[in-house]
Amino acid sequence: MRKVSIFGATGSVGMSTLDLIRREPDAYEVVALTAHSDVEGLARLARECGAAMAVIGREELYEPLRQALAGSPVRTMAGEEALVEAAQAGADWSMAAIVGCAGLRPTMAALRAGGTVALANKESLVSAGLLMMDAARASGATLLPVDSEHNAIFQCLAGSGLDEVARITLTASGGPFRTFTRDRMRAITPAQAVAHPNWSMGAKISVDSATMMNKGLELIEAAHLFPIGTDRIEILVHPQSVIHSMVEFRDRSTLAQLGSPDMRIPIAHALAWPRRIATPCQPLDLARIGRLDFEAPDEDRFPALRLARQAVRADGAVPAILNAANEVAVAAFLEGAIGFLDIAAIVEDVVNRYSVAVPRGIDDVLAADAEARAVARQVMERLTV
Repeated sequence: MRKVSIFGATGSVGMSTLDLIRREPDAYEVVALTAHSDVEGLARLARECGAAMAVIGREELYEPLRQALAGSPVRTMAGEEALVEAAQAGADWSMAAIVGCAGLRPTMAALRAGGTVALANKESLVSAGLLMMDAARASGATLLPVDSEHNAIFQCLAGSGLDEVARITLTASGGPFRTFTRDRMRAITPAQAVAHPNWSMGAKISVDSATMMNKGLELIEAAHLFPIGTDRIEILVHPQSVIHSMVEFRDRSTLAQLGSPDMRIPIAHALAWPRRIATPCQPLDLARIGRLDFEAPDEDRFPALRLARQAVRADGAVPAILNAANEVAVAAFLEGAIGFLDIAAIVEDVVNRYSVAVPRGIDDVLAADAEARAVARQVMERLTV
């Protein structure tokens, strides 16, 4: 049996992972489940799958979690250090699906433990990509991408080396506002932004998709996972979300990975790798789809793409600053404090406002993250006065 831990178990990726595990209960043993604040959901899942350990991220919620799991053999813990301990609890395979930079420490701990880490937390790799890749190499850990685009690239590369790659193309749905003018975007509401046309995702990721910052962050991820040079990593808008990414080789043949827009497909690939398991996902029906469209992204209407490419070229702590400022701005937008177009404007202001030395460790990354958040809040205060 493969021993698995799921960080962010009550989120969409975590729930999809557990859905697959339930279908092959004899193949997987759940070591640890974690959640940020959903005590009831975490306790229910821990009981259902027989987890050895349940960890809630907010320390003040330890007692409610303990009470919710009273009488069960599940060990309960709380807080950041508990998340790190769970990452070192002996899992063969860990799903890193905590949203935001909060997932950085447990993801690094899982990599240092030397097992297989399925990465769905893009912010960790964006903020600390060099450190994470170094940690994986040092421990011999296997890092498997779960984002549909990076998982698609990984599948296309099977049996080929990066020295054989001419170009990588990340596809993007374009989000719900792909055809909107800038003026029309000014009136976008949070409810509209979280309604993704193709994928079922959490609120933060849905807003990132709407601004196309999600694709910008994925560009930074791809630069770390597949280091062929950012000038050879492109973004192409593909509204149907059928082709998830493409790899063009030096002989000019191109391989593409296709599939229904269901996160259980890339999760299943990572969960069972190097073999494959059955999923309940809908088979791809190209005759029904009828057509596949493509267009170049518009960086004037979606400046997040330009900001992300500038950040990955600057490297150092700039990607961490970009990510932190974006998290603060997206949260403010979801609360109705700023407008949709203000998100990218705030991020650009913060990134241009100051520079930080190249991080030498996780503490440096988290310090840059904290400072960027403080600066972002200052920028927002001036914006809303």
